[in-house]
Amino acid sequence: MATLDRTLGRPLPELWRRHRSFVLYQLIGASGALLDLLLFLALYNAAGVHEQVAAAISTSVGIANNFLLNSYLNFRKRDGMLRRFVRFYTVGLLGLALVAVLLLVFHSWLGVDANIVKVVSMPIVAVLQFLVNKRWSFK
Repeated sequence: MATLDRTLGRPLPELWRRHRSFVLYQLIGASGALLDLLLFLALYNAAGVHEQVAAAISTSVGIANNFLLNSYLNFRKRDGMLRRFVRFYTVGLLGLALVAVLLLVFHSWLGVDANIVKVVSMPIVAVLQFLVNKRWSFK
């Protein structure tokens, strides 16, 4: 509780300095998630692309968006870009695999609307990816 009291009592610039990376990671993640979702909805609903293919394409675009923005704006690490991208994309593919399994189970087998499955899966995947990327991709 004392830690919480000290954190809340800090001036805003101090909080920003201390938590800047986390806040930017979340904002960048939100932009990628929104891009992912909008592209998925367009591909699946408007273009009639199969839900698994639409998820693969939209997730890949979101991953690339997040990697570039995190590399240049957040972590400001431009060394080893290929290695970092491979790690970041690997984490993204693990997220994609989780979404694919969730779509298979809940949409294909249980009949839940694919749009709902995609929206519900996004926060679950985001938390897992943040934890792995923080400790591995941008270490």
